[in-house]
Amino acid sequence: MKRMKLAIVFIAATFFVACKSKNNSAESETNTSNSNAAASKVIMLDTTLYNTELNGKPVKLYTIKNSTGAYATITNYGGRVASIVVPDKNGVLTDVVLGYDSVKTYQKPGEGFFGAIIGRYGNRIGNASFKLNGSTYKLEANDNGNSLHGGVNGFYAKVWDVAAVTDSSLTLTYLSPDGEAGYPGNMEVKVIYTLTHDNALLINYEATTDKETLANLTNHAYFNLSGEGAATITDHLLTIKADSITPVNAQLIPTGILQAVKGSPFDFTTEKTIAKDIDKTDEQLKFGKGYDHNFVLQKHDANVAIAKVKSPITGIVMEIFTTEPGLQFYSGNFMDGKTNDGKAGKAYPYRSAFCLETQHYPDSPNQAGFPSTVLKPGELYKTQTSYKFSTEQ
Repeated sequence: MKRMKLAIVFIAATFFVACKSKNNSAESETNTSNSNAAASKVIMLDTTLYNTELNGKPVKLYTIKNSTGAYATITNYGGRVASIVVPDKNGVLTDVVLGYDSVKTYQKPGEGFFGAIIGRYGNRIGNASFKLNGSTYKLEANDNGNSLHGGVNGFYAKVWDVAAVTDSSLTLTYLSPDGEAGYPGNMEVKVIYTLTHDNALLINYEATTDKETLANLTNHAYFNLSGEGAATITDHLLTIKADSITPVNAQLIPTGILQAVKGSPFDFTTEKTIAKDIDKTDEQLKFGKGYDHNFVLQKHDANVAIAKVKSPITGIVMEIFTTEPGLQFYSGNFMDGKTNDGKAGKAYPYRSAFCLETQHYPDSPNQAGFPSTVLKPGELYKTQTSYKFSTEQ
């Protein structure tokens, strides 16, 4: 009897330990699952919604990554950056670029150039025309009689050829034929996206031509460092190393002069929130419905950051390095959130993103005092921009 009692006790103890171990294992799996869920708030894009064919050319979504776990997704339709995923101050992976779930949505009428390569000419050219070597070239007018971002046949709507793909880089090429969108010359363009080990998206642009033409390439990514889909960017802290802007008229075409930023709402030489001065009474803010202006950079050698932005919520910091002389700061003034066609059905409301587009100045071909954007045969157009991400508490 005594042996039987001991056996029963032993069996009960074994059953208790087994149940405890099973519960601990289940709890551990749950904690691991919760931990993994907490480590990312990113909506994964469905690549099948990008796999298609346009104008007889294949379109796909490509992912480039680095050893830190950061990654970016880019489609060869318009060379568009669909996402940039980086860790926040708590290590939570966060997508900081607005975009769409499918290539089809990028093609909708009135789409705002989300994430696209812009060319041949980034920004506006007044009256959709310019003179070069005694000839007048008429461009496609798509913005109140002016040409914006290359017109209706800009690079943002082209299927780029994929020249090379590695784990961390994507090389895209495009041949823009003579006369496309009104521009002279056959222009061969190459854009290389690289995600570096220190969480920077590096963009290298190159172009050549067989006839004198214009070249002013940029990228039109919409950022929200609190995470795409967050309500606002006006709480972000911004610094721009620029002492002046190129003021514009009511149609957002530069007047041709430089205007000092000191003492104005455009002074970002010392860090301040985007909200601080955005609604002040100012003619330039009225014309742009907020910030939509070219800043004349103090330096542009790619070794010193010319702008810095920080989200107070995620602690994510973005620094910009460029060889370009100008930076267009756009504060999302024309966003309205009327459609729920952002990633995972999100709406992107008023001022829920900003753009910082490195560039030569708007309307340079018609402004003798602005840096030239003319590209000649035998020359190599070559510029570089880097968006580097880090965190601060």
